[in-house]
This record gives sequence, C-alpha cells and structure tokens, in this order.
Amino acid sequence: MQGNGSGRRAAFRYRAAGVVLVIAYLAFLCWLALRPVTVPWVASEDIEPLGTIRSDLALGPWEAAHSLGGGLLLLAPLGVLLPLAGGRVETNGFTSLARTVFTGAMVSLVIGSSHSQATGQVISMDGLLLNTTGVALAHLAVVPGVRAFLRRRSRRGRPTPLRHAEGPGQLTAAPIPVGIGAGVWNDVFSQSRS
Repeated sequence: MQGNGSGRRAAFRYRAAGVVLVIAYLAFLCWLALRPVTVPWVASEDIEPLGTIRSDLALGPWEAAHSLGGGLLLLAPLGVLLPLAGGRVETNGFTSLARTVFTGAMVSLVIGSSHSQATGQVISMDGLLLNTTGVALAHLAVVPGVRAFLRRRSRRGRPTPLRHAEGPGQLTAAPIPVGIGAGVWNDVFSQSRS
C-alpha cells in the first residue's frame, strides 16, 4: 500500500488556494462595484436586453471594444477560480460549466443589485449577460485543458498492478479503474512523492 498523504496535501493546498483567491477577488469586485461613480445619468437602455450593447456598438469600434471587453472580463477570472476552489478533476465537463456559469450569473446579479442600491442606478441586463458570458468563455478556454493535463499527469504516476493470467505462472497488466471512490485527488500530484 502506497502512502497518499502528499497527494491529499497537495490537493488540499490547491483547493484552499482557490478558495482564498475567490474570496479575495470577490472582495475586490465588491469594492469596485460599490465605489462612487462620477456619472450622474443612467442610460435608458439598461432595462432593455441588448440595448446597451447596441448603443456601445454605435459609438465606434474602440469604445465598443472597451465597454464590451470590460463587461466580459470583469467576472471572467471566476470561470477559472470557481472550479479551482471546487477541486474536482474527474467531473463531467457540462456539469462543471453549468455550475460555474450559474454561480457567475448569481455573483453578477448580487453585485449589480448591490451597486444599484448603493448608487441608485438601474441594474444593466447587458452587464449581467456580458459578465456571465465572460465567466463561460474563461471556463471553456482554460478549465478543460487543465483538467485533461492533471488527469494525464495522475495516470502517468500510477503503477499498473499485475494479475495472474489464465495460464500458471503468467502475469498480465490490468488497467486501474479511474474515478472510482473519493480518492481520485489522492494521486493527482503523485510525481512529488518519494
């Protein structure tokens, strides 16, 4: 029996780092959303879906890229940090995406409503859509590749047990079932074990 202590510790450290980074980023977002705004007016297109996006596109390409890019990038780090805080390597990709996008949408809604209460501005539906899309795009761009890398790395470090074949004295290699039980994270970082 091999010791899985270092794999568990590494998984715990990565999960704890993810939770700390999510909390720090959410604190930064709250500070950013609740600071005083110097704009004394609110665009009338805030309630109409895609109205603000249309008016931003009418301003020109640079202003539209700045405004829409800011909306996409505001919550995009949550698309990577939330799965890191969850700590699951062996999970269904669609389920992970749905969890992350739903959480990102709820964070955007809470920040938008608190911003609305603090500054008196109306919640921008387009801001909610852009923030949620940014979370989804960041998740799709980074998380599947990182999980595939971690799965390959964990499988490479596992020894293959030998079983007896049909004939006496012959041994054959048997594959290890992957993803069974709670110990999937135990050997994720097995390269660091001695």
